[in-house]
Amino acid sequence: MRPRTWFGERWVTSAYDLFEENLRYYPALLPICDDEDPLEVLDAGGVPSLAELVLHNGTVYRWNRPVYDVADGVPHLRVENRVLPAGPTVTDVLANAAFYYGVVRALAEESRPVWTRLPFEAAAANFDAACKYGIDARFEWPRRGRHGGTVEVDAAALVLDELLPLAEAGWTPGAWNRRPRLLPRVVEERCRRRVNGASWQAATFHRGLEAGLTREAALAAMTRRYRELTYRGDPVHLWPVGLPEPVPAS
Repeated sequence: MRPRTWFGERWVTSAYDLFEENLRYYPALLPICDDEDPLEVLDAGGVPSLAELVLHNGTVYRWNRPVYDVADGVPHLRVENRVLPAGPTVTDVLANAAFYYGVVRALAEESRPVWTRLPFEAAAANFDAACKYGIDARFEWPRRGRHGGTVEVDAAALVLDELLPLAEAGWTPGAWNRRPRLLPRVVEERCRRRVNGASWQAATFHRGLEAGLTREAALAAMTRRYRELTYRGDPVHLWPVGLPEPVPAS
């Protein structure tokens, strides 16, 4: 049986493939059946809720999960994904979302999409590398030009040289200019300075250890500093690394 928290094992071409895998690989956790007969609802011109499918799908935690739902009587299918990191500021969140959705749109509209040029095993290895090494990760990525193949590339360089231009191209004309290039600039500066929320936390924690704090005290001090800087609102790449000097007693 596959793990219920799962990145996947192959590229798929339809959400149907994922619902089919749910039935093939995962036994039901909750033996709950709905009174609705979906075919009868369809024959009557209604929209079935597919309660058993929705419940079972909710027990499989894919990194990208298809979700069937009914809103205002209209059925729809959406993709629930977990790729966007949290903050730490509103500006960082908006920059992350703008970058991600711009890249996805540009890649989806390419004549030869990236998933036809990159083995799924390489994508899974990239995912693992990102989890382990963050902004210092190295990825396998399709080589430019007609010769094909892949090349190993630094994460920050990949964003700066290829993904950020793709993200800007993926947005409609003028969308990036509503706040004079603020959002792409945030992503760009993160890569140039090699600072994001995770690297800032790690660096500040270790500064606390170097200053003589215990592990628990360093974690607590880092968390307090993180909260303080979050409320100031500057994007994380502008945050000073380390803990403020203690105020001497008067």
